[in-house]
Order: sequence, then C-alpha cells, then structure tokens
Amino acid sequence: MTKNTNLFESKVLNWLKIPEYIRQEFMEEAAQKNDFSMRIICIIIFVIELFNIFRVLFMSASGLSTLNNRIYFSMYCALIAVAVLWLVLQVWLKRATPKIRVIVQYTATDLMLLWHMGLNSYDLYRDPNAGVAVITTALLALALFIQQPPWYCVLQSVVGYVLFWLIMAPRLSGGDRLNMTITFVVAFSVSMTYAHHTSITLKQQKQILQMNARLHELVQLDPLTGLLNKTAVEYRVEQILEGVIQTGKSNGITLFLLDMDEFKKINDSYGHPCGDHVLTETSEAIRRAFSDADMLGRVGGDEFAVIYNHAITEERAYALRQDLVKYMDEITWEDRPVNVGCSVGVTICDMPKCTYHQLYSETDRILYRAKENGRGRCCVEQLSWSENVSSEVVAV
Repeated sequence: MTKNTNLFESKVLNWLKIPEYIRQEFMEEAAQKNDFSMRIICIIIFVIELFNIFRVLFMSASGLSTLNNRIYFSMYCALIAVAVLWLVLQVWLKRATPKIRVIVQYTATDLMLLWHMGLNSYDLYRDPNAGVAVITTALLALALFIQQPPWYCVLQSVVGYVLFWLIMAPRLSGGDRLNMTITFVVAFSVSMTYAHHTSITLKQQKQILQMNARLHELVQLDPLTGLLNKTAVEYRVEQILEGVIQTGKSNGITLFLLDMDEFKKINDSYGHPCGDHVLTETSEAIRRAFSDADMLGRVGGDEFAVIYNHAITEERAYALRQDLVKYMDEITWEDRPVNVGCSVGVTICDMPKCTYHQLYSETDRILYRAKENGRGRCCVEQLSWSENVSSEVVAV
C-alpha cells in the first residue's frame, strides 16, 4: 500500500512540474505568449473601464456625489492603473530574463483577478441577486489567455477558491456556489491542459532538434572511424578560408595529410577485417596524437586529415608526427603486432588566402614528396599565399 501511495505521489509531483530540460523554453514561451495576451487584456480593460468611468461621471444623475459611485469610480481607476503600470514596466522587462517577466506577468494577473473578485463581492453585498458574471469572466479569461506552469495553476486555483468561499460564497445561494465551484474546476482544467499541451509540444520540439542534430552529426562523420568525412572536412575548412578572405584577418592554418604506407599489403596479408581494424585503431592514434587539433577527418580510403585553425611551428609539426608514430606502433591484430606506418605531408600557412582545393593540392604534393623519400617520411612546408612564396621543403 505504501509503495502504491509513493508511486502515486511521485506521478502527481511529476505531473505538476515542468521537466528541467525544457523549463527554460517553457518560461521563454510563456513570457512571449503572455506579453501578447496582456496587451490584449489591457486594451479590453481600457475600453471597458473608461466607458464605466464615463458612465459614472456623465451618465449617472448623482455623479461622484454618492459613496457608491465613488467606490465604483475608484475601482475602475485602480484597474486602469494596474494596466498602465504593467505597460510602463514593459520598457524595463524587455531587458529582463524570462523568469522575471513571467513573475511580473503573474503578479499583474493575480491583481486583476483579485480586483474582479473584489468588484463582484461589492456587487453582491449591494445586491444578492447581482450574480457572479464578473469573476466568472475573469477566471475563464485568465485560463484561456495566460500560460502558467502546472504548480502555479494549482496554487492560483486553490487560493482563489478559498478566497471565494471566505468572501463571496456567504452571499450566494447553494446553486450559485455550485456553479462557481464548477467554474473554478473548468478554469483550472483549461489552465492545466494549456500547460500540459505546451509541455508536450516543447518536448517534441526538443526531441526533433536533438534528432536533427544527431542526424546532422552522423551525416558529417565517417561511419568506420567516427572522424569527419571528406565532405565535412572540405566544408569546414572552406568556411575558415572564406572568413580569412572576407576579413583579411587570420591566425593561419595548418593541414596535415596522412597516408598509410602499404595498406593494401595489410589487407592482402590479414584480410579486410584486419584492414578495418587498423583503420579504426589508426583513427584512435590520430585522436591521441592530435588531441588539441581543431578537426580530424578521414578524406580517403587510407588517408586522413588533421587541421589546426592556426599556424603551428615546424618543430611542433614534427613532434606531433613522432607522437603519432609512437601510438601507431602499438596497433596489433589478434595479439600480434601489425607493421603500420604512414607518410605525412604538412602545410603551415600564415595567411591562407586560398580555397580548400588549393590548400589540399599543395599539401598533397608535399605528401607525395615525402613518399618519394621513403616509407614513413614527413615533409613540412611553410606557405604564404599573400606573398605567393614558399620555404624550402624539409624532409625527415
């Protein structure tokens, strides 16, 4: 019994709160929707209450000479003052956080609800047959126009209902009290439904965004190694280079091209499963050796690219290549070492005013110069497209 009770309480609590991962979005949407709704409500208030003021001042024979008319006049002015205050606060609220905005919105709507309850109570104390149209209209209007989190719907409904029984109910018949109770329940149900529907919509939007982000990520990744694929590398580097051309500012760029030596022999000797394993392990070695790189990608069957969004030194390039050699030496297949090596071409450019294809072509040329010098070589070249000069190629 206790377990069932705890389960019920847990479901109720979950039902009353907005999940943490969409809470900010809920607040932002509530603030935006409520801003619009409050403007509509304020316009209605101005139209109705200005007419009521005009009626008291000019359409009543006694004007403000009677206490009753002065009370009504004061109440009409009070509601207009609340609407004007809220509109004035909008200048400040534009720079406020969504949380502050909804707090002010809920405070204003609570004051308006209390005002309608006070006016309706005064009507009833003057005339028991006055009815409850004023408070009924206010309850349903707030439920329809104002978005609130579930817990606030409960709080507002409970407090409003208690005040109703303390102030208004003694002046009403049993039938009217029942009708007002039904009105509170309907208004509460509408508010909760509104909040629940918004919560579900935001959850679905969040899930769609997450799925789209995941799909976008998967489209950019090589399925075997998990590195960026050729298209993604090309697009991202092109974006960097276009930014350099447009702004004329750059910290340079460094492109490594790594081509595995005699990879076909590995496939022929051990089989394609071993070849896939070696590619996967090589990608891990690249991740470890170039852990601070801006991009890592597989741009061909056994060719990889490493990009730094700045110009590194030649010494740093050689040191990174040595780290890679160390990690690749650890690659094994079925507990046996596999003789895995790669040739490396590196382009270090201080002002890359070029396209990706130009940068790639230059680096590819440097890579094949390294391969011409023997297996496992590395060539580094410094280029400056702004001056259209290059340094002498260094091979090790």
